[in-house]
Amino acid sequence: MNQNIKIFEDIGQIAEEFASTVQKLALKNENNPVHIALSGGSTPKAIFKYLTENYGTKLNFTNLHFWWGDDRCVPPFHTDSNFKWANELWLSPAGFSDEQIHRVKGENNPKEEAIRYSEEIKKYVPTENGWPVFDLILLGLGEDGHTASIFPNQMELLKSNRICEIATHPKSGQKRVSFTGYIINNARKVIFLSTGTSKSEKVRQVIDERDLSLPATHIRPANGKLIWWIDNHAAEFIGEL
Repeated sequence: MNQNIKIFEDIGQIAEEFASTVQKLALKNENNPVHIALSGGSTPKAIFKYLTENYGTKLNFTNLHFWWGDDRCVPPFHTDSNFKWANELWLSPAGFSDEQIHRVKGENNPKEEAIRYSEEIKKYVPTENGWPVFDLILLGLGEDGHTASIFPNQMELLKSNRICEIATHPKSGQKRVSFTGYIINNARKVIFLSTGTSKSEKVRQVIDERDLSLPATHIRPANGKLIWWIDNHAAEFIGEL
């Protein structure tokens, strides 16, 4: 596993890096589908909004396919839906077709949807090392150290032999469909997005301390790259030990 840390001044620089990464993937694999798993949260929302405002339909490559590393078990128009924000802020304005967008159907029964989404992934995403291999997975970092919807009290999802599992938010009890550890760690490239001072301590614990009580610390792509895109605020405490 190769790990790389990139520190940016603001969200615009991170969005530009993402746009460049998407474009390179699309052009490098112009004769093959490119599978990208998006994440939810405030940082991706800001990136999606920036892309629409500054790129319009310029990133609308027909070989791009979008998935979600996790999403809440709510309808697609619900404010908690990761799909809703990605679609409204970027995917729809950019002109991506329905065939390129593979959402978690959060309105379905959670158990059945975890199985259905896993089957859809197996249908479209190539397999390597016995697991589907995504070209790029975007991840967030929660203030409790969770990533995707793998929470500290559900570490067993890191070792599940299923592609997707049902996760439960430890405070709200909300059900979610989430990628498991093995599929995340089988990706060609995993990028953590983290911005703001509220994330600085957890960023340090994951990067510097390698705190194994935090789910995010266990994300180490076996044959791929692990990249951190963080702003100055989130990087505040890195290297202090």
